Amino acid sequence: MALTRDFKETIVERVNHDPAFAKALLDEASELFLNGEPETARLILRDLVNATIGFEALANAIPAPSKSLHRMLSERGNPSMNNIAAIFKALSKTLNVQIETHVVEAK
Repeated sequence: MALTRDFKETIVERVNHDPAFAKALLDEASELFLNGEPETARLILRDLVNATIGFEALANAIPAPSKSLHRMLSERGNPSMNNIAAIFKALSKTLNVQIETHVVEAK
């Protein structure tokens, strides 16, 4: 039987050792969110929060209760636009990046 480890542990370790991976996750979450796939974007954001700032620090930054943030970023979560914007802002600050969007012609 092969030894395996939890996927979430793998994400945390990779984010901690590869800043480009963390930035790529944030980029992917923003693209998914803006292109109509908020469910997947929330799950990526949840993993990124767990691997970086943590829910308690995020709760202090937004401010919102950490349990509410857990629910917001769950599969069935339904965060407001204000909360999503605040989460992206907090993660951007944590990763020391700026999110830019561009509109391009559809293919």
